[in-house]
Amino acid sequence: MELCGTAASSVRAVFMVLQLGLTHIMAHQQQIGVEGKEVILNCKRHEKDVIWKYKYDAVSPATIIQLSTGKVFKGRTPMSDRSEINQNSKHLKVSNLRISDAGTYICECGSDSNSISLHVVKLTISSNGHFLPDDDLELTLMHNSHNPQPRFSITLFNSHNSIVTPDILQNEAPQKYVLKLKQLKTTDSGTWMCNMHSDSPSISQNISFNVKVLGFENTHLERMYAAADSTVTLSWHLNFQKIGWKKFFTGQLNWTQSKAITLLDFNATADGQLRETKKSSQALFEIPEMQRDSTVKVKLPKIQLRHSGEYTCQLLYNRRYIQSKTELVVMQVSANPPGPLPKGAEMTLLCRVSSPIPSNVHLLWERVNGTQTDTKKSKQSETEVEVKVTAAGMWNCHLMEDNNMKLSLNYTVEEAPVWISYTVIGVIIGAGVLMFVLVCLGIMFGMSWQRRRQRAKRMARARQHLLEKKTCQCQHRMNK
Repeated sequence: MELCGTAASSVRAVFMVLQLGLTHIMAHQQQIGVEGKEVILNCKRHEKDVIWKYKYDAVSPATIIQLSTGKVFKGRTPMSDRSEINQNSKHLKVSNLRISDAGTYICECGSDSNSISLHVVKLTISSNGHFLPDDDLELTLMHNSHNPQPRFSITLFNSHNSIVTPDILQNEAPQKYVLKLKQLKTTDSGTWMCNMHSDSPSISQNISFNVKVLGFENTHLERMYAAADSTVTLSWHLNFQKIGWKKFFTGQLNWTQSKAITLLDFNATADGQLRETKKSSQALFEIPEMQRDSTVKVKLPKIQLRHSGEYTCQLLYNRRYIQSKTELVVMQVSANPPGPLPKGAEMTLLCRVSSPIPSNVHLLWERVNGTQTDTKKSKQSETEVEVKVTAAGMWNCHLMEDNNMKLSLNYTVEEAPVWISYTVIGVIIGAGVLMFVLVCLGIMFGMSWQRRRQRAKRMARARQHLLEKKTCQCQHRMNK
């Protein structure tokens, strides 16, 4: 019986020791805070009176804040003036965290207490989180905590909640981590997440931060094909309102053909609105008023070949710029001579595009419902192609990019009525007769003029002869 009693006492003693150890482990929590933000530390007790203390290394605990008989008293620790206590839950809130706030926080309620190890991380984002496309994102994590120092593994999630693998520029664990992600895109804009995980002590914390990449919805070179005499509106959609960009930037809209011409200067205000600062007086273009949809536009009414060229929207921020180009190619069809085609006559159909033409683009004349021979293709880099037509019908000129048709214009050749043909024949015959008469008159006039000229010459010689004869006679009489 004594052995059983001794064994039972031993079991109870071991159980009490384990319970005390477990209680201590449960009481000592691990928590991460981020510099500049706030953290709430939980107190396990809910008595009326409570004292929150702060301890770092071997220094004796110092009072942060005390709640006694419903009154709040603040201590002299560095975080006292940034601390608040919830009188119901007794939780402690520390605002505007500093990396030096790391340490052990103790909640005392009478003889009972629980402690929390607060690890503070300072998260620094290059360019304050504001980037242009192809910029590099550099993330610096400075860590401060009471012993033992945890060694973190870091996982980075982008705005689409996908894991990304950055370059490790510096790893001075457990105090400093420097990560770099290359060549951001506008689609990377949004809220990112950094997960910090430690096995000993067991900590897992998500830290969110914002990434804003200023740019266009469409950044690659866009080629637009348009028919002459049509109306075209070119537009560039900016993403600065969508991503909540509040930084100031400027912009320009330029047109380049033989030389660059600035059509519009604008900027973005702090409240996220576009505002034009200078508008071109070029009569060829219409610049619509800036709208609240963060879109830059230029309107070209009844465009002609001379409207072609590169239209570039450029954004300038922090002495760097990005741009989006739209290349406008204008196509035109015409006939020589224009109008109906008389029977037996010939007409030349001409298809032209503005130059320079890309190497993968060509023009193709094709007769509707015609044969394979009723086609004419331009050579490489040729900006026009013509075809001879002797019969009425519809012809299409296709603008082909590689093997894809980008634009097609048609020209209908109409056959002239018979009376028009007779009229044309009569006009031609009349013109021929008129020319014959004019030639005959010209010949007759020329012959008459020649005869008058010869007669005038003979009379002039006769007068000269008479004058010389009289002169000789006078001299003979004087000699006598």
